[in-house]
Parts: sequence; structure tokens; C-alpha cells
Amino acid sequence: MKRTAVIVFVVLCAAIFFSGCGKGTDRAHQPETITMATTTSTDNSGLLKELLPPFTQDTGIKVNIIACGTGKAIKHGENGDVDVILVHAKAAEEKFVSDGFGIKRVAVMYNDFVIIGPASDPAGIKGTKDASEALKKIADTQAPFVSRGDDSGTHKKEKKMWEAAGITPEGEWYIAAGQGMGAVLVMANEKKAYTLTDRGTYIAYGEKIDIPIMVEGAESLLNPYSVIAVNPEKHAHVKKEAVQAFIDFLVSDKGQKLIGDFRVKGQQLFTPNAE
Repeated sequence: MKRTAVIVFVVLCAAIFFSGCGKGTDRAHQPETITMATTTSTDNSGLLKELLPPFTQDTGIKVNIIACGTGKAIKHGENGDVDVILVHAKAAEEKFVSDGFGIKRVAVMYNDFVIIGPASDPAGIKGTKDASEALKKIADTQAPFVSRGDDSGTHKKEKKMWEAAGITPEGEWYIAAGQGMGAVLVMANEKKAYTLTDRGTYIAYGEKIDIPIMVEGAESLLNPYSVIAVNPEKHAHVKKEAVQAFIDFLVSDKGQKLIGDFRVKGQQLFTPNAE
């Protein structure tokens, strides 16, 4: 009886040992994964679905995505929740780097912002070339305006535009949604309101909304995007080599061509501009 118990014990130990070895081998062969915080516009537009699979195919590195406003994306970087950020708010990006949280701000692409509004155009801004003048008209008429209100890159841009116009937007006409760009477009459409949006998300949501572009083409509406590696000196777990491989891919001829070739309904959403 005792001998049988000993044999059973040895067999169980061997099974546990080899089972553990097998798991270790599986872990060793799992692909490396990095996590990126990025704006809702790169996600909602469909761009990431075009960019990430070729990168993974070329390198074996997978990229997990946290899509949020630029402010939250940068906060994720500061907290070490992610390895890299892809955002669009130059002043905030430069501060992220100067504060030591990011290694270097690398230009990747740009698109532009547009002001959209109801076809009836109660503020009379259609065709206005000066974005500040358009905002003044919206405020003067108290026509409904939906703001992201979420500290995103778009929201930061909007606040600068109101500031340039010398206006502090407030009142029932000014609606702070606290939502992503897609949700804000739907809300503006439902409320027959104006809003500021990046062109890419606007085009991607074209079938869900019926609200035309009112103001476009102004230099102040340019919308550049940059990629920044989180500094491993702040967060030792950051996968520096894998992140650098990702950045190299984005600014490579292949990555830039993928960005430039990306179309929605036949329209180019982003212009590559790696330096």
C-alpha cells in the first residue's frame, strides 16, 4: 500500500513538472505585445485596421489599442499604462517629452479639422475662411454647438480657437458632451448643432449623419499627429525595442504609403509627413 502511494506521488510530481515546462515553452513562443494609447480618430476612421496587421506580419509584434482622447492618452503614458502614444496636440506632446515622460516627438501624418453644422446654417457661417469669425457668429446667435468636452486633441484645439476668438463659450447653446468624436457627430446631427471634427472621422461617419461641412481650409485647422515612445527611465517595463520597431514602421516608406493610400469612400483621410 505504501509502495503504491509512493508511485502515485512520483507520477503526480512528474506530471506537474512537465506541465509547467510545457507552459513555459508556450509563453516563450507567445508573440511580443505592446500597448498604444491613441486618439479615437485613428481608431474610428479605420486607419489602425490598415496599419497594424502589416506591422505584425513584418515583425511578429502585436499592438493592443486604448482609444481615447489625447489628454487621456497622454495621461496613460505618464502613468506607464502604455508603451507608446499616437496623438494630436502639439503643445501637450512637447510638454510630455520635456517633462521626461516621452523620449521624442516623431511626426507621422496630418489631416485637418472642419466645422460642420446643420444645412439651415442658423449662424450663417458657411464658406467662412476664418475659423475664429465662424465661432464668433455661432456665439453671437447662440446656435447650438456640441463640444467634445473630454480633453481630447480636438477639444484642446477647439478651446484654443475660442480663445483666439476672444470668447468663453457658456450657456445652454454650448453642450459639453464628454464623448468621443463619433458620438459627438451623432449628437450634433440629432440636435442640428455645429461642432468641430477631424475630417477623417467625419468622412468615416458619413452614412450615419446628415450634416455638411461649413468651414474648412483655414491654416488654423491643420491637425498634425505624432508618435511618442514612453520613456523607460520613468517606467522600466516599457518595451523600448518593440516600440522603436513600431515607430520605425510608421515612418518607413511602407508605413507612410499605407497611410497615404488609406481611403474611405474614395477620399484620402490622412497625409503622411514623416521627417
